Amino acid sequence: MKYVIGIDLGTSSVKTLLVGKDGEIKGEATAAYPLIHERPGYSEQDPEEWVKGTITCLKELMKSSGIAAEDIEGVSFSGQMHGLVLLDDKNEVLRHAILWNDTRTTKQCREIESKLGDKLLDITRNAALEGFTLPKILWVQENEPELFAKAARFVLPKDYLRYRMTGNVAMELSDAAGTLMLNVPEAKWSEEILTAFGLSGDFAPPLVGSTEETGTLLPEFAELTGLSTSTKVFGGGADNACGAVGAGIVRQGDALCSIGTSGVILSYEEDKNKDFGGKVHFFNHSHPGAFYAMGVTLAAGYSMSWFKDSLAPELSFDELLKPVADIAPGAEGLLFTPYLVGERTPHADSIIRGSFIGLSGTHRREHLARAVMEGITFSLAESLELFRQAGITVERIISIGGGAKNPVWLQMQADIFGTPVVALNNEQGPAMGAAMMAAVGSGWFDSLKDCADQFIGYRATYEPNAANVEKYERLFKLYQQVYSATRSLNEGLQEFREQ
Repeated sequence: MKYVIGIDLGTSSVKTLLVGKDGEIKGEATAAYPLIHERPGYSEQDPEEWVKGTITCLKELMKSSGIAAEDIEGVSFSGQMHGLVLLDDKNEVLRHAILWNDTRTTKQCREIESKLGDKLLDITRNAALEGFTLPKILWVQENEPELFAKAARFVLPKDYLRYRMTGNVAMELSDAAGTLMLNVPEAKWSEEILTAFGLSGDFAPPLVGSTEETGTLLPEFAELTGLSTSTKVFGGGADNACGAVGAGIVRQGDALCSIGTSGVILSYEEDKNKDFGGKVHFFNHSHPGAFYAMGVTLAAGYSMSWFKDSLAPELSFDELLKPVADIAPGAEGLLFTPYLVGERTPHADSIIRGSFIGLSGTHRREHLARAVMEGITFSLAESLELFRQAGITVERIISIGGGAKNPVWLQMQADIFGTPVVALNNEQGPAMGAAMMAAVGSGWFDSLKDCADQFIGYRATYEPNAANVEKYERLFKLYQQVYSATRSLNEGLQEFREQ
């Protein structure tokens, strides 16, 4: 038996997954590392922590599995997107990485929009948001000029880890799509954008594909982990691209619903000319020549966690949600908007806040719980509606995360989306997607599609209930009116909070 390893380099921890040629999981290990918050809105990390955490996981994986090092053919990666790692001419890290959830760069986003105008969307297919990489680069340029003068190139988090493992600097395509410097339709760096902001061509590393071999393990890294120097290392993918691959979103007509702290609706696409006007993200997929459109709800699972912690801290999630099955769709006229920390899609709005609309004295906790579940799903449905307006056909939705753990919520998704919803047999997320990239790169399969047929199994399918679909269509129209109806009120409340 031969094996591959998927490494998921997340924001708070790294997860490693050992997978056999039969698609079965043979072992996993996780290591946490700290975030650095020096000021409000700042979010940074020491890249050395990623390396240490990965070494710890790989050592544990090798020890617990008992598998011979020479039987592990390949390693690949999933990585947190957008994080800025600046390197000098010796590839030494110049400062802590600035992460995707750092919000200090609003001024730089406006500068990008002013300088590039409509060209920004034409080239990158994405709006300028604080989370992306180019605004972070401009912030360092402006605020740390002496340090930036030493910067020879930049990489993203997983690409830095790959460099430390192989000694080769490169950037993988699906991750590069989230930098605001990539010509997404043409899958190449934009010379126009680099030049506009005084960045040389060498500042952006060579691009590699997700299943492309980038080298083998350095002797010192192999010795530290117990792996072999013959183990091949592949490009990997952005966490959302890897999550899509790990859920089998590798064919036209398939989409992903992921409800974690945030929520994601993601759909596979092969037409590079799809234009969403910046309302949703449009990135290169890990499957060669393909793309994915993605909408984000900032406080999806977080809304449910907030509700439980605030109103039922003594209950488990299962206990809290059990009575929801007895409440009819619509929670007896109660709506919830999950804008607890602002919103991303379709409203890129940091000021808007959540609300319960239609609350009456007859509503009990189970009504509020159902309204929270429905509101989260309505928010995700807004992204799905944008996909359909752009001509994307969604035939089934693979649901993962917290929303896939509850049968009532899975049926609710099918009814609100008006599309069959499928739950996975064994959900492993981006780490599995990374392992699949290593499997294809190692020659086990001809494509990620072939690998998905072998590695991914489905547990259950939830078909839309026609009567519920009709109710939710009417309720969804009301939900969509809440944002504009409360926007000015939220501006006033924001001013009040800041006084």
